Amino acid sequence: MSLNELYILSVVTAMTISFAATPLVRELALRLGWMDAPSSAVKTHKVSTPCVGGIAIFNAFAVTLLLLRFFTQFPTGTLRSLRAILIGGSFIFILGLLDDITKPAGLHYRLKFAAQLAAAGALIYYGIVIKFISPDYLGLVLTLLWVVGITNAFNIIDIMDGLAASQAAIAALAFLMISLPSEELYVNFASAALAGAALGFLPWNFSSGRKMFMGDSGSMTIGFVLAAIAMGTKYSEVNNLGVYAPLFILFVPMFDTLFVMFLRIRAGQSPFLGSKDHFALRLEKTGFSRHAVVSLAACAAMLLGFCAWVVTQISLSWALCVYGVVGLWVLLLSRRLAKVEMHR
Repeated sequence: MSLNELYILSVVTAMTISFAATPLVRELALRLGWMDAPSSAVKTHKVSTPCVGGIAIFNAFAVTLLLLRFFTQFPTGTLRSLRAILIGGSFIFILGLLDDITKPAGLHYRLKFAAQLAAAGALIYYGIVIKFISPDYLGLVLTLLWVVGITNAFNIIDIMDGLAASQAAIAALAFLMISLPSEELYVNFASAALAGAALGFLPWNFSSGRKMFMGDSGSMTIGFVLAAIAMGTKYSEVNNLGVYAPLFILFVPMFDTLFVMFLRIRAGQSPFLGSKDHFALRLEKTGFSRHAVVSLAACAAMLLGFCAWVVTQISLSWALCVYGVVGLWVLLLSRRLAKVEMHR
C-alpha cells in the first residue's frame, strides 16, 4: 500500500471511529451528568448539552495512529514525534476533560496554562520545536508560546456548532497537502488522523436531536495537535517567508483570539473572562445565520490554506505581496467587525 493510500486510510479510519463513538460518548455523558448548561450570560446555547465529545475525537485520533503502527514500518524519527504528540495530547485531553466534567466552575485558567506549558515541554523534549529562529533558547520560548496560544485559540473559537471542528479539519488537511512533497511522515499521518476525527464528529455537533459539544477536551486537544503539526515540516525552499505559512492555515482561530483579547482589554475587561465579542457572534449580529457564519469561516480557512501553499511556492517579493494583501483585508474586516454593537 502506497503512502498516499495510507493517508486516505487514516482519514477514513479516524472519521469512522469518531462518528461511531460520539453517540456512545453522548449516552455516557447523559448518564453521568457531564453537561454544559446555559448557566451564564456568555453561553450561546439554550439547553443543557453533553459536552465531552473530545473523548470520541481524541480516541479516534489516537487509535488510528496506534493501528497504523502495527501495519506500517514507521522510521524511528516518525515514531518519536508521534509519541511526543500522543503523550502531550493525552495530557491536554485529560486536562480538558477535567475542566468539562467540573463545569460550571471548571479549572482555574492559571492551572490550565501551567498544564499546557508542561505538555509543550513534552514536545520540546522529543525535539518538536521552532527551528528557524536563533539563538536556540529564543526558539524554545516561542515554541512554548506557540503551543499554548494555538491550544487556547481553538478553545476560544469553540462558541458555535461546527466552527472549531470544521476549522480543525481544514487546517489539518492544509498541513497534509503542504507537507506531502517533503514526506515528513509524522506530520502527514497526524494531520490525516486529526482531519478524520474532526470530520466524524461534525454531524453530531450539527445535529438538532442528538447534539454533542466537543468541550475543552476536544478543542484544546485539537489545538495542541495542530500546534505540534505546524512545527514539523520545512515549508519552502523558494523563499524564507514560507515558514510563516502556518499563520495562514491557523489564521481564523488566531484572529478570533487576538481580536477578542484586544476588544476586552480596550473595554477595561480581563482578556481571560468570557464575553460575547467573538467575530462569529458579531457576524451573526449583522444578520447571518449560524450555518452561514460557519460556512463563511470555513471558506475563509480554505482560501487562507491556499494562500499558505502559494507563499511556499513563489518568490520572496510575490510572497510579500500575498502577506500584504491578506493583512490589509484583515485590517479592514477587523475595523468593520469592531463597530458591531454587542450587548455585554
